[in-house]
Amino acid sequence: MKTRTLGNSGLSVSALGLGCMGMSWAYGPAPEKSEMIALLRKAVELGVTLFDTAEVYGPYANEELLGEALEPLRDQVVIATKFGFDLAGDPKTGPHFNSKPDHIRDVVDASLKRLRTDRIDLLYQHRVDPEVPMEDVAGAVRDLIAAGKVKHFGLSEAGAQSIRRAHAVQPVTALQSEYSLWQREPEAEILPLLAELQIGFVPYSPLGRGFLTGAITTETEFDKNDFRARLPRFQQDAMAANAKLVELMQGIAAQLEASAAQVALAWLLAQHDWIVPIPGTTKLARLQENLAATDLNLTIEQLSAIDEASKAVEIVGARYLPAMEAATGR
Repeated sequence: MKTRTLGNSGLSVSALGLGCMGMSWAYGPAPEKSEMIALLRKAVELGVTLFDTAEVYGPYANEELLGEALEPLRDQVVIATKFGFDLAGDPKTGPHFNSKPDHIRDVVDASLKRLRTDRIDLLYQHRVDPEVPMEDVAGAVRDLIAAGKVKHFGLSEAGAQSIRRAHAVQPVTALQSEYSLWQREPEAEILPLLAELQIGFVPYSPLGRGFLTGAITTETEFDKNDFRARLPRFQQDAMAANAKLVELMQGIAAQLEASAAQVALAWLLAQHDWIVPIPGTTKLARLQENLAATDLNLTIEQLSAIDEASKAVEIVGARYLPAMEAATGR
């Protein structure tokens, strides 16, 4: 497995990481725990070193899964998790933001126990908390780094101003945001900023929550617990319109004797050498397919064709519900 370094932090990870949320939460019934433990350990065997989780995934169950699976392999992997929500609130209203320094410290201690480790390699603020100054958040993480409980600081879905303010207090190792051939918004302002500040980029949902693989169509029936069923971009009319992008990708993939997923990931990897996508999966075959994308070297002409094909299709539907969308880019 090829490796990459996130920004100028010195944090070296596999060129593709593994997003683990779907192993416990969000995409319908969780698979058998024993199967996911086996998959996580197989991923390490295949060369994956970056594993992404969060306390809110489950909640808590995903961190516990990674803790059990990766404990015997701890020194071979980089574990990233996130803080930023108060999960003890009213279950009817769901979690609300909480990035107060005291809460961050409590969350980290609890996450360390669930992850069965003495340090968190990469700690992200999951979403910017408008009630807590970014300087206070970064200062709290700086103190945790000084204490040895955290190694690197990250932000998730943060806007340019928040990134600059945080970085001025505690250098930010990586930004995690959605970025793919159907979500190219970071290209306008965020990617140039990350290049300027030498911060790594970790795109989540690099395959459009499965849509860019071609496996999801207007005929797909989502489980009642699959949050994609509520997202505007996964409604029937939107999927019918967005299928044009998948068809274009499949055509390009056929010419390369690759899959649409591999082309989408290879395109991302080719954008900058400090980009490390974290596609998620619960299936070994998909994991192997995704990892093969690191060996798919696209030519300038092929990258240009993919770029033009992507920009030629107007993506229909917001990626989140309004309240969720409002929490991004702050």
